[in-house]
Amino acid sequence: MKALTAAVALLAVFTLAICFILIGAISEEIKARLGIDNSQVGSLASALFLTSLVIQLFVGPLVDKVGHKAMAVAGFIAAAGAIFLLAFAADFNTALVACGLLGVGAMCANTVGNTLIPIVLFEGKEPARASNFGNGFVGLAFVLTPLALVYLIQNLKVSYSAALSLLGGLVLLFAILALFPAYPRVSTGYKFSQAVRLLGEKPILVAALALLCYIALEISMNTWIKPLMTEMSGGSQNPEAAKHATWVLSLFGLSMAIGRFATSMIRDLTAVGTKLIAGVSLVTVAAITLMAFTHSYGLAVLAVILVGLALAPIFPTIVGVTFSRYEPGLYGSIFGIMFAIGLLGPTTVPKIIGSLSVGGSIQKSLPIAAVMALVLCALAVLMGKTAPRKQVPGARFDSEGKAPATTPNRS
Repeated sequence: MKALTAAVALLAVFTLAICFILIGAISEEIKARLGIDNSQVGSLASALFLTSLVIQLFVGPLVDKVGHKAMAVAGFIAAAGAIFLLAFAADFNTALVACGLLGVGAMCANTVGNTLIPIVLFEGKEPARASNFGNGFVGLAFVLTPLALVYLIQNLKVSYSAALSLLGGLVLLFAILALFPAYPRVSTGYKFSQAVRLLGEKPILVAALALLCYIALEISMNTWIKPLMTEMSGGSQNPEAAKHATWVLSLFGLSMAIGRFATSMIRDLTAVGTKLIAGVSLVTVAAITLMAFTHSYGLAVLAVILVGLALAPIFPTIVGVTFSRYEPGLYGSIFGIMFAIGLLGPTTVPKIIGSLSVGGSIQKSLPIAAVMALVLCALAVLMGKTAPRKQVPGARFDSEGKAPATTPNRS
């Protein structure tokens, strides 16, 4: 049964990734189906992440109250319902409602998966490796979701509605599977009163801002890589453009998966964590700049792969470095603050990119993402210089009053 519990935990983060990649995966198809433009696609992404931001504040305490089984089943059902609603949406407003429901499912899956994975993998002894390994399944979903949809629609000639319905049915199967395991008692630790006190902690706020930049970058890539590559290969006039663009979007996901699985083999990233984030952020700046200005389809594909590899270790490293400075009893509150603030990024940045591309191109709007990566680099440097206040209960310090760099990563 323990293996089944681990399977549900991994399926939860896999479902989270389906929710996050879905709008980008169907961007060209939903534009044609509903007669909408890039700005409205950006609005769909904003609806998903604005709902996610609000729901994230409440899901942690709900997991404590009703348990992982109930929240896992509810999350899978909500995500499946949202996918079915998107499959048959006849207008933009219905699609907006579906994206809001998708946010509910995503945050239930997010909390269930990320609180179970460090407990049920590697016998609960190596939470950092477990978190990186688990997040590798996010990358796998980024690969498989677009490829499965394009294969069904383009190769098997399955309708848009039927293809999404099959995906929704798969997520419903996850809900059935979630009914059977025995779940460990794992508190999220999230308390609103504790969160208010921790809001004054500079390391947590800096990390939350770094996460804001990171999630904005990841979701901007998820949402706009397919439209970008479609533009670069002739647009909707080229019948093969969307299919090729889907393969490139999947390459981004594959790069993320490879990067995260590779990171899970490194035992202690805490000591070099902030330097790693700063370094890969600069790689991201360079790759997005190349993506924004190149006229070569091949170079753009290379840039997409580089961005995926560079972004891969950032999320678990931000969380791990921050967790290493506090006791485990605070992790739930810390994660709740960081993720809620972090969700402000995808609520706004993908929408801005889409709005600026109307009448122009996605490519010319991408420098905004490069600026976000540059800000992330600066915040990573600041993270390395910021220690918790001594009076905060649960903060860890070395003999000089600084948080120890060698405490095991607990992401």
